[in-house]
Amino acid sequence: MTPTTASPVLQGGLLALLAAALFGLSTPFVQLCGRGIGPFATAGLLYAGAAAVALFLRRSQAREAPLLRTDVPRLLGMAFFGAVVGPVALAWGLQRTSGTSASLMLTLEAVFTALLAWRLYGETVDRRVALAMVSLLAGGVLLALEQGLAGHVQLLGLSAVMLATVAWGVDNTLSRGVADRDPGQVVLVKAVLGTVATAVLAWGLGEPLPGWAGALLLLAVGASGYGLSLRFYLLAQRSFGAARTGSVFAFAPFIGAVGAYALGERSGSLLLGLGGLLMLAGVLLHLMESHEHEHAHEALEHEHAHTHDDGHHTHRHHPMPQGAHSHPHRHEPVTHRHPHVPDLHHLHRH
Repeated sequence: MTPTTASPVLQGGLLALLAAALFGLSTPFVQLCGRGIGPFATAGLLYAGAAAVALFLRRSQAREAPLLRTDVPRLLGMAFFGAVVGPVALAWGLQRTSGTSASLMLTLEAVFTALLAWRLYGETVDRRVALAMVSLLAGGVLLALEQGLAGHVQLLGLSAVMLATVAWGVDNTLSRGVADRDPGQVVLVKAVLGTVATAVLAWGLGEPLPGWAGALLLLAVGASGYGLSLRFYLLAQRSFGAARTGSVFAFAPFIGAVGAYALGERSGSLLLGLGGLLMLAGVLLHLMESHEHEHAHEALEHEHAHTHDDGHHTHRHHPMPQGAHSHPHRHEPVTHRHPHVPDLHHLHRH
């Protein structure tokens, strides 16, 4: 039985790249728009923008599996680590270091995500994936070294950015458990929880607020870099797994560094170029991944968005629906061979 849909590696990789581009470009803009604003207020506006775009992009519930009550603890954890600790630490750090340095330090998020996905979900990390991770990490080290030699690194600010990468690594791992749910609902709930929490803290601490122009810019950055980016990230995890999505997402720091350069930070050098090439090589290694062997699926009942041309959803409808749709369904035991990645249906051990 051979699936006829597009390669999950290519599909997941491109979605992860798109998420990385949106998030990477947001970092220098957060620094530019967040000057003189408290970190909690900055985070609140970013996730208010994410909530707005999630509301705007609401889709038919018939196409996606809705969130369940059992998802609440996971969503609360995602909101705490991903919508409060992460963006607040990043906003605070950006006020104390260069945008290029902060963007590059975010490379560590992929490392924490991959390690947690390997330990908690048992996702396979073969030699190609390991080499891609090493290439990405080496690129990030060269980029950070370039900043250090240029004298732009401020340890306290970079330490805060590193804390943000740890928080987002935990957030990414938690989000793996709701990757099969409606991504619009996930983004909306996480964004609303994050907005409320950070807005209350900003008000309680008496943080300075931006003018209308600054607020609108941060809302726009949040809509693209935190709302749309998270949506694409969740879709990438669905078909690509948490570790691989996190590794491809590690290209975001290089995109952020390029954005910072375009906004006036002229700190480019040979090390910057070499680091970027290593990170690009890591992404390409993921996109060229081919993992195929005979494997067995046990009987399984669950709900998520699916089509009937992927070789795994063979149940019948009367009439047969067109395109993606969601409903509780059962998978019968089957053994077959085809290229696959650790997605929702391929978490078997090796």
